[in-house]
Amino acid sequence: MQKGGKRRTSKKQREIEIPIKHWSHSSLMSYLRNPLAWYKRYVEQVFDTPSNPASVVGRAGHLALQHFYSGIGKEGAIELGLEYLRNVADFEINFGRFKSRREQKKKREHMEREYLQAVAFYLEKAPKYKVLGVEVKATAEVPGLPLPLKAVSDLVVESRGHSGEVDIVDHKFVDSFSPAGAQKTLFVMQALFNYYTIGQAFGKPVRRFILHECKKRKNADGSPQMRRYVIDFAEQQEAFAVFHRLVNDVTAEIATRRVFLPNPSDMFEGENSFDIYRLGLLED
Repeated sequence: MQKGGKRRTSKKQREIEIPIKHWSHSSLMSYLRNPLAWYKRYVEQVFDTPSNPASVVGRAGHLALQHFYSGIGKEGAIELGLEYLRNVADFEINFGRFKSRREQKKKREHMEREYLQAVAFYLEKAPKYKVLGVEVKATAEVPGLPLPLKAVSDLVVESRGHSGEVDIVDHKFVDSFSPAGAQKTLFVMQALFNYYTIGQAFGKPVRRFILHECKKRKNADGSPQMRRYVIDFAEQQEAFAVFHRLVNDVTAEIATRRVFLPNPSDMFEGENSFDIYRLGLLED
């Protein structure tokens, strides 16, 4: 199956015109959502925007699962994730409307309870895999794309029923399940970044992207806290074509764009990006 595009950018053009060295799923989505916030983080390398509480809890959960699938027992893995959560400084968290120290302390206690509950839900019946790699960081040069792709895969595992192939497993801790499931555009775009990077890193065909969503809050009706979505790359010909077109178009845009405008409606970084624009903090 031909996955490549037709447009190419020479190494010389890349060095002169393109302000970044690679694309990742997070950087691509950041650019599409808020170009000025993207410029601040991925071009100027300024990483001072606080994370929202859900993101911090999610990272703690990922860390716990990373240790669990690396061979550490459940209790030890949970404790390591909790240690990370407690070591995140207050100034690194966007507490939103919780301004006083008392309110922020209560919020942090809630974050710990939410983390412990969510990880317990996952580990109660943790999916079993023959794990080949944990938290795999990889970069790939892809024919037809002007910049390398970079991704981190939670797990790389043997693909059941597909001898010699591998699957990629991703975990997400969520407040509610995604209605679109495996058809969600964000999931498919993320999956394609991982497809290329793991394919090159392991030298094996990549068959599926398996995503486990774990709901952090207990379902009142007793329904499962986990949902599993599967993206089979053999069925994603159209998605590959759209992915290549999008990456090429965005790369061409950043190579020629000289002004990056804020998106005040961005729920995560709108105010921050507008302040940067208003004050001219990133102007030459």
